[in-house]
Amino acid sequence: MRTLMAAAALTVAACSTTPGTAGVGMPAPAGDPPAAALARAVPLGDTTVWVDSVLASLGTRQRVAQMVMFWTLGDYTAVNDSVFAEVVRWVEQEGVGGVIMSLGTPIEVADKLNYLQRRARVPLLVSSDLEPALMRLEAAIFPHYLLETGGATAFPTAMALAATMREDDVYQVARAIAREARSVGIHVNFAPTVDVNVNPNNPVIGTRSFGEDPARVARLAVAFVRGTRDGGLLATAKHFPGHGDTDVDSHVGLPVVTASRARLNAVELVPFRASIAAGAELVMSAHIALPAFGGDSATPATLRHDVMTGLLRDSLGFRGLTVTDALSMEGVGKGYTIEESVVQAVKAGSDILLRPGDDVTRAINAVVAALDRGDLTSARIDESVRRILWAKARVGLASQRLVSLEAVRLAVGTTAHRALAADVAQRAVTLVRDSAGAVPLKGSRVAIVHYMPETELKAGRVFARELSRLRPSTRVAARLSPATAQSTLDSVAAQLRAADAVVIAAYVRRVEGEGRNTVPPHIAAWIDAMAADPRVVVVGFGNPYVIRQFPRARAYLNTYGIGDALEMAVARALAGAAPITGKSPVSLPGFFAAGDGLTR
Repeated sequence: MRTLMAAAALTVAACSTTPGTAGVGMPAPAGDPPAAALARAVPLGDTTVWVDSVLASLGTRQRVAQMVMFWTLGDYTAVNDSVFAEVVRWVEQEGVGGVIMSLGTPIEVADKLNYLQRRARVPLLVSSDLEPALMRLEAAIFPHYLLETGGATAFPTAMALAATMREDDVYQVARAIAREARSVGIHVNFAPTVDVNVNPNNPVIGTRSFGEDPARVARLAVAFVRGTRDGGLLATAKHFPGHGDTDVDSHVGLPVVTASRARLNAVELVPFRASIAAGAELVMSAHIALPAFGGDSATPATLRHDVMTGLLRDSLGFRGLTVTDALSMEGVGKGYTIEESVVQAVKAGSDILLRPGDDVTRAINAVVAALDRGDLTSARIDESVRRILWAKARVGLASQRLVSLEAVRLAVGTTAHRALAADVAQRAVTLVRDSAGAVPLKGSRVAIVHYMPETELKAGRVFARELSRLRPSTRVAARLSPATAQSTLDSVAAQLRAADAVVIAAYVRRVEGEGRNTVPPHIAAWIDAMAADPRVVVVGFGNPYVIRQFPRARAYLNTYGIGDALEMAVARALAGAAPITGKSPVSLPGFFAAGDGLTR
């Protein structure tokens, strides 16, 4: 055990890094997982001393600030940009404990995080939603030219991973995500989503889930946790105690889950138990009401002590970090002010207050005021801050807080990771219907009809290009949008009569904050009518349940996501250039069952 003097020196090294010098990370040796390098960086004894020393150096307000995690974009901003200046103030003056990084390109994210880390008295714990379906560091697009600037590897969704029927796919993808994220300065992945998606109408979970079977979701969650940890990141099981059986998007309202305690034990809690046993370091709460579980229809689980402490810690034995889902979401925001939600969340048992609106100071003030009036105790705050500091030490922040920009190019978007994404995507493609034997495509003249919302700027480009390469007579007959008129649809139908085969590709993903994942009725009716033709194959890019809108479809494939790797995979599958082996992780009564999938 080091002496107190040595501990103080360690604290200074960690908390007073000189910009541009100490703390600049060197890349780990080739083949050396970041987690292994971090384990060598800070011995357990030093970690204990560092945590105790940093905690002792913080005043009451600074300790509260460690519990706050603010949101920021990974875009370029000038130092004197007003929004960024406020972020810097939160770091320098308020002493916030962490940041959730959103959209941005890899180098800019790494550079911005280095900038903020240099200005933090205590190193920042950096998190991001890095579910495969929500890769936050994908390439930026310049709309006028549709020019992509390059970015991190975009992997298929969790549901697509489940469709390959290989647990090792989940492990390998999670580890690759972790290695890329760690290289840009991220320490926590807010994944895996371990919600059991038993409700086809779920507007917020869907393909973020591994499926509807609790035992299988648990096994895949364990694989994701293992891969995340082996890749050097902390893993988060979410959304506790289970967001899979909801039909309201918690970004816009409070979903009510009617599950009883017995049902929770048998379904929703199964993957959480497994994830905790596998070593998941964090658990994120769900903004859902649980009236059948001793509550009412107005109080989110996030704010309930019997859920976040009684159930999670006392019953399930979780000893890691608890984090709220974003407190800016309407699932909690409609019924509570920021002041009420942050105080109630701490009382319930949350350690990290995630994105408490756009005014971090207001959130800190609220918790400090609750301490002053005796609604919260210093011991309760210290309990959370100690866990947060332990997490920071565990990822090496006690000795190294910056990353090497040169090393980013060695880890992010590598050929090996892109090959892994392509391989997994190919095996995820699932053929759930083919009554007329339309797959692989017959004949030489192939017509493609794309449907996508206006926001899907690049959807279909890779698919059309690859299918045209494999079938040179392929042409894009139309690109439909929600605004396409019926007269245009009639005209397109007439053009398709000369084709030997027709592919209708529907790019329908969950729209965060809108709860929207369906095709407009007039477009859906047209696709349904066309899909009754034995020449027509419908491909569901994104939502696997969208086939409900095309019940007459005779040939139907699911990909469970939207992205270049999946588009390439479907093109190859339709052209007969690659096998089709995927099995559906979910069911849709009257359309397909879990485990369905024709082999080609």
